[in-house]
Amino acid sequence: MIPSALDYIREIAGHSDRLGVFLDYDGTLTPIVSHPQHAWLGDSMRQTLRELACSVPVAVLSGRDLDDVRRRVDIDGIVYAGSHGFDIAGAGGLRRQLGAAHLPVLDLAEAELREALDEIPGAQLERKHFSVAAHYRNANTNNAFKVAEAVEAVAARHRELRRIDGKKVYELLPGIEWDKGKAVMWLLKALGLERENVRPIFIGDDKTDEDAFRALKEHGVGILVSEQAQVTAATYWLKNPEEVECFLRELIACLPG
Repeated sequence: MIPSALDYIREIAGHSDRLGVFLDYDGTLTPIVSHPQHAWLGDSMRQTLRELACSVPVAVLSGRDLDDVRRRVDIDGIVYAGSHGFDIAGAGGLRRQLGAAHLPVLDLAEAELREALDEIPGAQLERKHFSVAAHYRNANTNNAFKVAEAVEAVAARHRELRRIDGKKVYELLPGIEWDKGKAVMWLLKALGLERENVRPIFIGDDKTDEDAFRALKEHGVGILVSEQAQVTAATYWLKNPEEVECFLRELIACLPG
C-alpha cells in the first residue's frame, strides 16, 4: 500500500520552490453521491481552496461540463477544465477547447443511448458538451450489464468516439488523443509551471485520474483518493474528501507566508 499523503506533507511541500495543485471534483472535493446533480462543494472546502489559491496556482479538472464545475466550485482566479480536459478556461484569457468537430456524432450517440437506456431501470444518461455518460450506479447487476452492452453497441456504430470507464459510469468522448494527463501537461506550460523548481500535485479518485498520475510520475506528485487499496500510478493516497481537505489545510500551513 502506498503511504498516506498526510504523513508526508513536509516532504511534498518542501521539495521545490513552488507548487501547482490540480484537483478532480467528484470523489475528491465532494463525496460520490447517487445522483451527480446533488454533489455540491461544501463551504469549508471552498474556503480551503480560496486560501490555497492565494499562495499557489490551483486547477480543477473534472469530467463535468466546464460551466457546471465552475458553477459548483465558484472561485475566481483558478483554472477550470471540464469534460476530462477537453474544455479549459482560466483567468487572463486562458482557453483551450478540443473536439468541436465531434459534436454532431455525439448528438447521434446521445439519441441512440437515450432510447436504449430508457428501457433499463436504474440507468441514467447525462449529456455533457463533449461527452455522453451512461451512469449505472443505481442499477442492479443485471441491468448494469445491459448498460454496458448498450454503450458498446453505440460505440461500435460510431468509431469516431472512444469509450472510457469511470466509477459506475461509461462515457463516449471524441476519439482524440487527449486526457487529464495531457491536459495537466498543457496547463503546466500555459501557466509557466514547467520549470524544474515547480512541483505539480494532482489529487483524484477515478480511473481517468490515472492518466494524470502517470504524466506526473517523474516530476510531480499523484495522490489517489480511495477508501480501499488498489493498483495505481499515484505516489500517495488519501481516504476521502475529508482527508483531502485536511491535507490541503496542512499544505497551506507549510507554504511560505
